[in-house]
Amino acid sequence: MNPETEALLRDVVTRLERGIEDRQCPAIVSLEGERSLVLSDYDYLRDDATAVAFEERAAQRAQEIHAVRWALAVPQVLALIEGGIAARAVSNLPLREGEREAITWMTCDAQDGVDYGFKAYTRRPSGDPVFGDLEVFTVAVQPSERMPGRHLLQIFGQHGDLGL
Repeated sequence: MNPETEALLRDVVTRLERGIEDRQCPAIVSLEGERSLVLSDYDYLRDDATAVAFEERAAQRAQEIHAVRWALAVPQVLALIEGGIAARAVSNLPLREGEREAITWMTCDAQDGVDYGFKAYTRRPSGDPVFGDLEVFTVAVQPSERMPGRHLLQIFGQHGDLGL
């Protein structure tokens, strides 16, 4: 990942961390092109249609500013399952066995391509989050249709944007 994309990712994740600390869980995307633009959506994880609509709005704005890179971060609950990782929306309910909260992220850069990863976090008894380090998936990733950012990435691929 190049330094510009990493800086964009760190900014988006820091913004989301502040939201999580405030008990808010928006999806946040940062777009960088002729100018920078940050969008958020508190309903992103409500259902697939809402997530797709947000990613379509983000793609439209990215095209308007001639984006050369973007980073999307979403809070989710992850669990390892046979053959992959299952994810669900965060909630106030206790975690089930084998689950953990994480910020999942995707970046896309015209020069560097696409990266995926997560930043796990735990909660103190008070409920305050304690964040781990950014982790990049180092194995081949086949994102499912429901992976945050997947629709946004597909839109760019269809239009030939970002060199993909």
